[in-house]
Amino acid sequence: MTTRPDAPPATPTSPSEARRSWGPFDAVRGLRPSGTLPQVTPIRRILTDLPVSVDPYADARAALEPLRSRILPGARIAVTAGSRGIHDLVPVVKAAVDWLRDAGAAPFVIPAMGSHGGATADGQREMLEGLGITPETVGCPIEATMETVVVGALDDGTEVHHDAIAAKADGVLLVNRIKPHTDFRGPIESGIAKILAIGLGNHLGAASLHAGGIPSLGANIEAAARLVVAQGKILGGLAILENAHEQTASVELLTADGIGEAAENALLQRASSLLGRLPFDELDVLVVDELGKDKSGAGMDTNVIGRCWVHGIPEFESPSIAAISVHSLSPASHGNASGLGLADVIPARLLEQIDLRASYVNALTSGAGGARRSRLPMVMEDDEAAVLAAVTMCGRRHWSELRLARIKDTLSPNELMVTPALLTEAAERFDLEITGTARDLTPAGRLGPWSET
Repeated sequence: MTTRPDAPPATPTSPSEARRSWGPFDAVRGLRPSGTLPQVTPIRRILTDLPVSVDPYADARAALEPLRSRILPGARIAVTAGSRGIHDLVPVVKAAVDWLRDAGAAPFVIPAMGSHGGATADGQREMLEGLGITPETVGCPIEATMETVVVGALDDGTEVHHDAIAAKADGVLLVNRIKPHTDFRGPIESGIAKILAIGLGNHLGAASLHAGGIPSLGANIEAAARLVVAQGKILGGLAILENAHEQTASVELLTADGIGEAAENALLQRASSLLGRLPFDELDVLVVDELGKDKSGAGMDTNVIGRCWVHGIPEFESPSIAAISVHSLSPASHGNASGLGLADVIPARLLEQIDLRASYVNALTSGAGGARRSRLPMVMEDDEAAVLAAVTMCGRRHWSELRLARIKDTLSPNELMVTPALLTEAAERFDLEITGTARDLTPAGRLGPWSET
């Protein structure tokens, strides 16, 4: 059961729905912290001079032209598609498929998402469908497997796995967004090398590279990617960079010899400068409408919420958020609630959206990255009770001074609803504008709509 962030407030639950069993969480029925939540007002961050691609499809096709001499007639070329929330994933993948076909190849799409989708081929096809990637939308077959071949080992003996279908193809074209990783910092983070080493490593490969802990993950990704590139079948990667409004800023070709090297690092630096962030460094409470694997590998982008919670990795200096409530799991996650442990409070209805098996498979595959983030937050009866609990525990005595902000998800940190304390600050800043009128945050116990109409 999923509520769109812009949906109208839900009607009061029926007696039968209200008494639906929550198992041991039935004990929280009627548990409601006291207090009245301040009203919230919509605001928006004004960002100017952001680079934006007018036609990502055309840009992707143009970027691929240097590879034309490498395409042999009839060559079976695998095009990757991952599980992340990429704004123009469908047109960029379709552009790659169309360009390859025009160049004489026989392209097909393969999932490249490690253990996501419950670590099953069917689950990964479903995830792609949820992201809009189907044979009809991209114009080619989709082939999926969890089988891998071992292409070698790292210096410490760690086996490097590669998707069995990709290994049999005549060539592989990687497609992914480049951005800062949610777990570590390094010269190569989330991008082309990662989708090659971990995404196309499937469950076994992802688990193998994560097993050594997060501090060594970055170096393992680089080394594993280079080892797979050395097999000679990687054509290169279409690197997608997005701006702070989630729009495609550019689509760049990363040649095979640049994967995991200085060329990819240069793209990472550009992506980091474009990343969307919250406009406030200190919050008492952050209300997040929706968490999901299509939003971030960690469910919520740790760069946005300022929480990493991985053993051996230092925490972010900012933003500082005392308490976070999360209110829904995205449909595209198919029950995978990995990263839910980054939140402090959730409403009980979110329990019904969780597929524990898919969530735990992902957490176990992530190793140290899943240990703390797979924990279950405090559960309250409904949205209002969850927010009240977060406010009660945030350490702010006088609620008139409460610094609370609401966002749809961590892909959208520039559209917010804020309490009067933050509204006063926003009114004095040139980069923030008020876009609506004050309203209740949780009418009828549920999060209210974003649109006034």
